[in-house]
Amino acid sequence: MSRLIKTQLVKYSRLAHERGLTAAFGGNLSIRFGDRIFIKATGAVMDDLVREQVAVMDMKGRQLSGIRPSSEYRLHLAIYREREDIRAVAHLHPPYAIAASMLLKGGLPIVTPEAEIYLRKIPIAPFKPAGTQELAETVAEYMRDFDGVIMERHGIVTAGRSLREAFYKAELVEESAKLWYLSRR
Repeated sequence: MSRLIKTQLVKYSRLAHERGLTAAFGGNLSIRFGDRIFIKATGAVMDDLVREQVAVMDMKGRQLSGIRPSSEYRLHLAIYREREDIRAVAHLHPPYAIAASMLLKGGLPIVTPEAEIYLRKIPIAPFKPAGTQELAETVAEYMRDFDGVIMERHGIVTAGRSLREAFYKAELVEESAKLWYLSRR
């Protein structure tokens, strides 16, 4: 099972990079399986991630593999602890969503019927430093009621019952941000 989970993380990490949802070292994905979290390793690059660059930790944040997890592991753990129904988290750095976070406060307007159906609302969380417990707690609070959040000047977080679902919700957030931004002209 662990091989399959790692393969999914590799697939969607590369896809996120290919679709412009993240660049360079930015972003990380995770999958919860039982009491274990599989997450991209710190310093790994999304577009050339391999299974050996997937870290494993428990729900208490203890590292179970010889690979150090992403510096955003607190964010992932806080979301999993907040909602038992979530099995995957996507944290990405899509450009339109980040731009929208600098121009809007409160939330991103819902533009498409799909975004309304799958996301209902896209709140924008105020800026908190990356990798901190403060960021993790703030985002987890928003995720209590929503499956997608934009983090001011940082990126987005989406969640789902599978990595596929979390990934496609991330695409919906970025599509909404892009359509909103382009409609401003």
